[in-house]
Amino acid sequence: MARSACFFLLVALSLSLSAAIASQIFYESFDEHLEGRWAASEKSDYTGKWKHEKSEGHDDFGLLVSEKARKYGIAYELSEPVELTKNTVVLQYDLRLQNGLECGGAYLKFLLPQEAGWVAKNFDNESPYSIMFGPDKCGATNKVHFIFRHKNPKSGAYVEHHLKNPPAPINDKKTHVYTAVIYPDNTLKIFIDGEEKKAANLLSSDFEPPVVPPKTIPDPDDKKPEDWDERAKISDPDATKPEDWDEDAPMEIEDLDAEKPEGWLDDEPEDVDDPEAGKPEDWDDEEDGEWEAPKIPNPRCEEAPGCGEWMRPTKRNPAYKGKWYAPMIDNPKYQGIWKPQQIPNPEYFELENPNLESIAAIGIEIWTMQDGILFDNILVSTDEAEGARIRETTWKVKFDVEKDEEDKAAPPVEGSTVDEYKKKLFSFARDAVEVPFLASYKPKLLELIDHGEKNENITLGILVAVVLVILYVVYKLLCGGKARVAQPVSVERTKKEDIASADDAREESKDESEADETAGEIEKEDEGAPGAHRRRRRRED
Repeated sequence: MARSACFFLLVALSLSLSAAIASQIFYESFDEHLEGRWAASEKSDYTGKWKHEKSEGHDDFGLLVSEKARKYGIAYELSEPVELTKNTVVLQYDLRLQNGLECGGAYLKFLLPQEAGWVAKNFDNESPYSIMFGPDKCGATNKVHFIFRHKNPKSGAYVEHHLKNPPAPINDKKTHVYTAVIYPDNTLKIFIDGEEKKAANLLSSDFEPPVVPPKTIPDPDDKKPEDWDERAKISDPDATKPEDWDEDAPMEIEDLDAEKPEGWLDDEPEDVDDPEAGKPEDWDDEEDGEWEAPKIPNPRCEEAPGCGEWMRPTKRNPAYKGKWYAPMIDNPKYQGIWKPQQIPNPEYFELENPNLESIAAIGIEIWTMQDGILFDNILVSTDEAEGARIRETTWKVKFDVEKDEEDKAAPPVEGSTVDEYKKKLFSFARDAVEVPFLASYKPKLLELIDHGEKNENITLGILVAVVLVILYVVYKLLCGGKARVAQPVSVERTKKEDIASADDAREESKDESEADETAGEIEKEDEGAPGAHRRRRRRED
C-alpha cells in the first residue's frame, strides 16, 4: 500500500510539473551564462555592457545594466514564433533598481517576427514589437508602460495603443515583480508584487488611441453658420447707469474719526544708532567712506504706541461703487454651443478580440542614466497560476530577505528627530499666532494646532503651523520686528543676541568674508556695520 501511494504521488507530481512546463512559453532565470542564448545589439548606438551578475546580497543571478548614461540592447530569439491569441497570456519579470531610477527605462519588448535574415544582434529601437511592458521614469514620466501594436484591419497600418493612467513603478532598491495578464475576454490586469494595480479592456477607451474607432465622426465639411449665437448671457441693452453712480469715488478714504493714540512720540525716530557700536580701528575714511553706526530699534518706542509722524488711517469709502456695468440677462438668441453634425465613420470596424501579434523574441532596449538595474525571472506563460508559483518561489524569497535587512537598518521611530522637529514647529506656531492681525482667528488656529499635535488631523495641523511661521516671518520683515513673540532659541534668535553675535565675530576676526556670513535675521542692520561700505564696493567691482 505504501509503495502504491508513493507511486501515485510521484505520478501526480510528474503530471503537475509537466503541466507547468507546458504552460511556459518562455522562462529565463539567468542561472546560466548569457553566451549562446542572449545576443547584445551590435548597433553603434548601443554601447552599454550587459553583465551576468548576482543580485546584491543574494546568490541569485540576473541580467545587469552595468554602466551609466548608455543605450542598451539585447534579445533572445525563440526557436519559432508564438501566437498570443485565444489564451490567457502572462508576462512577468523581476526588476531590482539597485541604485534607484532617476531617468531611464526598465521595460521589456516582446518582438514581432522579422523579415528573412534578421538576427538579434541587429536589434534596435526600430525593431517592431507586439507588446512593450514595464517601468519608465524621467522628468514628468513615471509609469509602468503597457503598449501593444495592432494592425488596423481596414488600413493595414500598425498602430501603437498606450494604456491610459498606468500605475507608477516602485522606485526603491528592493526586488519587485511586474506582471501583466491578458485574458480571453480582452481584460488586461497589471500586478506589482502580486497586487493588482490596474484593470483595463483592450478594446475600450482605456487605451489611446482606442483599437476600435468611433462609429460616427464630426462632418469635416459642416461649417458653423455666421449668425450662430453661442452667448448664453448678454448685457441688458435696456439698462442705464443710475444718476448717482460715481465711478470716480475712491475705494478708501481717510478716517476722520481716528485720533492719535495718547503717548505717541512724534519726535522719536523708529531706529537709532547703536550706542555700543564703535568705529573699527582699521576703518579708512578715504577707502571706506564716512563711518556710520549700525541702526537698532529705538528703545523708547518699545513701550509707546508708536513713533514718528502720525498719519490718519484709511477706511473703506461707503460711497465707492466702482465702474458701472449693465447687468447680464439671458440671451434670447442663444442657440447653444455649435457642433458639427455626426456622420458614419468610414474607418469604423467591429472586432471581438484584438489581433495580438505573434512574438519571435524577447528583448530589452532601453536608455538609462542609472546603472545597477537587474532583470531576472522573465516569464511568458499561458497559465496565471504559473506566474504566481514563480513569484512565490523566486521573487518572494529575495524580497523577504531585503525587507528584513531594511527593517534592521531602520532607526527607531519613537523619539526620532522628526518628532522633535514637529514639537518645535507646533511650539513656535503657538507663539506666532500672537501677531496682531491674527487676533480674531487665534482661538480657531490654536484649536487646529491642538488637533495636529494630538495627531487627530496631523496634516492640517502641520499645514496651519507652517503657514503661521511664514506669516510671522513676513510680518517681522515688513514691520521691523516689533511682534512681541516668545521665540524658541533653536528657531530664531532675538535682535540683541544677533547683534552681540555679530560684534563678537568682528572682535574675534577681521576677516571680511566671515563678516559677510552674519545671520540672515540681521542682514539689514548689518548694512551699516563696520566694513560694510568696503565690502559692498568690492562686490560691485
